[in-house]
Amino acid sequence: MTRRVVVAMLVPVPWSPPGVELTAWRAALAEDVVDLLARLAQAEAAIAATPEDRALAEEIAWPGMRIYEIPQATVLPVFAAASADGFDQAAVIAADAPDVPGMILGKLLRPLESKAVAVAPGGPSGGLLGVATGLPAPDWLADHDLDTGSAQKLRKTAPAPGDVTSTPPWRRLRAPGDLATLDVALEGWDNTRAILGG
Repeated sequence: MTRRVVVAMLVPVPWSPPGVELTAWRAALAEDVVDLLARLAQAEAAIAATPEDRALAEEIAWPGMRIYEIPQATVLPVFAAASADGFDQAAVIAADAPDVPGMILGKLLRPLESKAVAVAPGGPSGGLLGVATGLPAPDWLADHDLDTGSAQKLRKTAPAPGDVTSTPPWRRLRAPGDLATLDVALEGWDNTRAILGG
């Protein structure tokens, strides 16, 4: 049986809505992502954090959830840690997409049966929502963060462009304009919803 892990990476969050303290905003976004991952049936959940974010990771982690401490918020250290833990596949997800549906994450993992790497674009604000790969990660996979990464950049180092496949995008809350795209009809994202006043 294939062992999979989906890891919420605590990424920098440079802004918060008016009247909302940045630390509380960032924690609410990340906690909603972690809560979603903890309920996935086909994969285990984990958190990746730099030493500076270790306290936040411990605050939002579910009991027994792995926390991978990484030197910087990039994907290869996460993949290396997951591989060392015996996982066969891993996905790294930005922890600033509180209302991402589980279906989007499933579509990120599904191509790994035939593709080396799958990426989910991060929507209008750019970057990537997530990256998934079989473990150990391919030698040609360049390290990158989720804010500046793209499918095009990853294809540049791949032996063939088809080794990196794109899956459906989902936007992250990277800028004030992204707030208007939150779908109140979607279930979940309770912490973000609460901090926005319901």
